[in-house]
Amino acid sequence: MTSALPPLRDVIEQYELGAKKSLGQHFLLDLNITRKIARAASVNAEDMVLEIGPGPGGLTRALLETGAQIIAVERDRRCIEALSSLSMRYGDKISIIEADALTVNEAALAGGAAPIKIIANLPYNISTELLIKWLKLGSTLWSGMALMFQKEVADRILAAPGSKIYGRLSVIAQAASTPSRAFDLPARAFTPPPKVQSTVVLFAPPRDDWKHLGALEKVTQAAFSQRRKMVRTSLKSAFGDRLQQALENIGIRETQRAEEISVTQFKQLAELL
Repeated sequence: MTSALPPLRDVIEQYELGAKKSLGQHFLLDLNITRKIARAASVNAEDMVLEIGPGPGGLTRALLETGAQIIAVERDRRCIEALSSLSMRYGDKISIIEADALTVNEAALAGGAAPIKIIANLPYNISTELLIKWLKLGSTLWSGMALMFQKEVADRILAAPGSKIYGRLSVIAQAASTPSRAFDLPARAFTPPPKVQSTVVLFAPPRDDWKHLGALEKVTQAAFSQRRKMVRTSLKSAFGDRLQQALENIGIRETQRAEEISVTQFKQLAELL
């Protein structure tokens, strides 16, 4: 269905879409790659998909090919105009919203269609902030996510206890979802090429309806802000006089460090808090 659409490089030239560093823009133009993302996310015609930062519409085109209903949220007005050819081609299959993804109300956009899928080549400068926002909304909003991160950030999301890169993001992401690596992409896949490699990470909804993410943020902030210290010191600010009993209840040695504590144990600490 995309044969009638102008080539993406022509769209970029027509609308003068030089990628803005301030918006973290790196465009994906290769339809083979964008189709691979759509397949990895198992997008089909029954889905409603929220796409953040569509840019000139490379990934958007691949998503529309699946027959899914697309809500595209873009804050760059130049790109809003550039996406007009998709509206003309696909009609009410796509809704283009000019908004800031950090403040937009995703549930309101989805209406009664939630849970939806969230799929995005995220602006790297706000990728972690957006992920935490969506993890907090949980499975009431989304049934699955396929998100592009810097490979370094993806590695942190997926890190296991004992790793030097296991930290707050690892614990929060793994407590609130089941993340997995889909595939890596070299810098040359993007226009302009970023200085880093990228990774698509898939997020499945949490296995349980866990409601203590706010407390988990406090516990992990205390634990990993002093990650070289033993938990009897680093967690004191969160638990006060209750710390020793909390550690004993969960089976954590007070001489352990944050990177040695499992996601399950962190969740138990959050519940006690």
